Amino acid sequence: MKVADEITEKLTAAFQPDELRVIDESEAHRGHAGYREGGQSHFKVIIRAPAFAPMSRVARHRAVHAALTPALVGRIHALSLEISA
Repeated sequence: MKVADEITEKLTAAFQPDELRVIDESEAHRGHAGYREGGQSHFKVIIRAPAFAPMSRVARHRAVHAALTPALVGRIHALSLEISA
């Protein structure tokens, strides 16, 4: 399974988002540290879910990282998050 698909599955299960976009930006980092041939190393996630409403910015980021699990996060070189309620 592709990393992007794993991210989508985990975040959907954890937050039932109204909007979720997982964008593989790996190709834009070709030649940089952490780049892997075939991509799946640099991601941008845009997520909007009511579950984030009572959370601070830091709490939102922590919640997303927890939902992704350390094993999955460890396979990602860079993760950009845009989180809103």
